[in-house]
Amino acid sequence: MLKWIQGGLSAVTGIAEPEYGKECIHSVVDRVKDKQPYHSTSREDFFWIAPDHTNVETVTFYFSNLKTGIVGFAQIIHSNIIGIHTAAQFTFRIYDSKNPEELNLWTSTKLENFRIEGPNFYADNLSVELNDENTTYHFVSNVNEQSMIDLTFIRLTPGAKVGEDPTTYYGDNIDEPWGSMRHVFWPRNSCHGTIKLKIAQEQEEQEEQEENAESGESEEAKEEEPVEADKTNTAEQESNKEEDRDENNEDEGEDDEEEHVIYEDRLITFDEKEPAFSMFVMAFQGMKPHHAAKAWNFLYFHSKDYSAVLMEYTTPKSYANTKVSVGILTSDKEVLALTTDNTVSHLNPEIDSVGWNIPKNLKVEFKGVKSTLTDEEVENNNLPDSDKVTATVEGPLRNLVQRIDVMGEVPGFVKNIVSGVAGTKPYIYQYADEDFSLHVNNGKEVKGLGWAEVTFISESDVVTSESYNEE
Repeated sequence: MLKWIQGGLSAVTGIAEPEYGKECIHSVVDRVKDKQPYHSTSREDFFWIAPDHTNVETVTFYFSNLKTGIVGFAQIIHSNIIGIHTAAQFTFRIYDSKNPEELNLWTSTKLENFRIEGPNFYADNLSVELNDENTTYHFVSNVNEQSMIDLTFIRLTPGAKVGEDPTTYYGDNIDEPWGSMRHVFWPRNSCHGTIKLKIAQEQEEQEEQEENAESGESEEAKEEEPVEADKTNTAEQESNKEEDRDENNEDEGEDDEEEHVIYEDRLITFDEKEPAFSMFVMAFQGMKPHHAAKAWNFLYFHSKDYSAVLMEYTTPKSYANTKVSVGILTSDKEVLALTTDNTVSHLNPEIDSVGWNIPKNLKVEFKGVKSTLTDEEVENNNLPDSDKVTATVEGPLRNLVQRIDVMGEVPGFVKNIVSGVAGTKPYIYQYADEDFSLHVNNGKEVKGLGWAEVTFISESDVVTSESYNEE
């Protein structure tokens, strides 16, 4: 009973937690030990849960174009804080891994009048819909003029989850948990459609254009600009844009004095005949993030013939530093294996200005069994090598897309709950590079495009007297 009371208090107040021990973490990985971990997903697996207690639920559609190097994601975040404040956000990232200085855009926009209908999500000027056949998502968002999207994601392989119930539970009673974590995936998809961007010019470019305008630049010179560029800077337009940013981007910390920003229009098209690749994940976190995990490793890799996904987190000391690791390996049409015995190596790490030990290279080793094996066959424990699946993904972490100060992004209401907790310093490091490589079953090296995220949330061994302070 004491642990249940402590867990309830920490879930509400956000304070650090006592050491509950291994018996209070019921990992999905442990539940599939000596069984076939791979299960295909149904349409119902992607229904929003949206409980009335503290949680964060997301759908994230990653995309990567092997030809152009364009990568990024479109995401919906639905959150409930202590059951009294529900919010939703559209976040978007696009990045050119071949020419990082040319394109690196991030937008985060508050959603209005949002609602959930099964697997679908709607808000003013936004919709995310799954078809009845459970094969296609259509994501349309016009809530932010800097990142307007109309993208269709078509599943190329079956969906994937760990076991029948892909949830890890926290608490001393699995039937009445005080927290949970859940993930379901579409590991390999195609993506076609359009992305309309408005990209703010650098200060020097703005000044140059203003000087050209003042000196009466000739029409012939203007025609030499790229056809796709439609630059405007009228006072009325910029005033409207500033109002939109103030209303729709509360978490971005926009500068109120930014009155004369010049934007360049850019259209990104993923052709239906030559689509980008995609990875989609739906995640549910039914507790405070610093209670659920102290660190995360995330990776997706796409090549012409293979995809690889890793989603791994490690709990704080309060839950015995437990690692929960899920890997997925696919061919161009099938899931080869879902792996729970994975090793992530942070290579050549260096401490950065924030204080975290940041790797320069990443290596992920997957070890599992063929997805076609039954529970009975896996339980045998004497599988021939032909029934085993191993793979290694390696890549450089040289293209830092962004180092995200999580506390700088979350709403003030959430920040007040989490701030001040000893040892909590959450940062997400995002990387993208086309120089990742994959080996499957010690086979030929396959080059591809990789997106990696290394997240640090809290120190592992911080359990202080604050944990027992109910103030």
